[in-house]
Amino acid sequence: MVPAPFAETLPAPTWGPPSPPTPGTGSGHPFYKKKKVWIPALVVSVLFGIGVASGGSDSKASSSSPTKASVTAPAKTPAEIASEKAAAKKAAAKKAAEEKAAAKQAAEEKAAAEKAAADKAAADKTAAEKAAAEKAAAETAAQANARESAENYLSFAPFSRTGLIKQLKFEGYSTKDATYGVDSVHANWNTQAARSAQSYLDMTSFSHSGLVNQLMFEGYTRSQAEYGVKKAGL
Repeated sequence: MVPAPFAETLPAPTWGPPSPPTPGTGSGHPFYKKKKVWIPALVVSVLFGIGVASGGSDSKASSSSPTKASVTAPAKTPAEIASEKAAAKKAAAKKAAEEKAAAKQAAEEKAAAEKAAADKAAADKTAAEKAAAEKAAAETAAQANARESAENYLSFAPFSRTGLIKQLKFEGYSTKDATYGVDSVHANWNTQAARSAQSYLDMTSFSHSGLVNQLMFEGYTRSQAEYGVKKAGL
């Protein structure tokens, strides 16, 4: 922008008919026809006008543009608030429905897995019973007698597996038949150890370790003897 004082120093153009040339003044052309004078004056005037216009528009724009502090968000209408609440409620209901469906699916899968396990256990039991029946049908007379003898002994007295095999061998059965007869009864040897421990305690006193050693002497394993003594309360 050109300062205002500079513009005021420019000579005012003269208008009207040209004056006769003064002798000795040069070419004799009038002032307004001298390009070296009026072209720079015209350029300065145009630049000054543009500067003034720009300054005015800038000041007007700066005065009319609002500051950040004066801009406030418009308040929500009741319809907008109600719409947001409805959308939030719908989203919550959708999430609850998805969680319920997932829980239902998990429960169904768990039930299916439990049913499959139960079916497998039943099938395994049926197969074992069938195998036992087939084996019993194929057993020899000596094996059948050994099995019946083992059942009779266990019905009135507790025995360990090795102790009962020895007892059947003492009765005259072969080792093979005696072992077959004892294993065919499918006895729970932990239960037999508990019965033996209780029988000893009914007759006399024992320490924990003393009774464990006595049961191991009868043919029970250490774990079976420990189980039996603890089951008897010692």
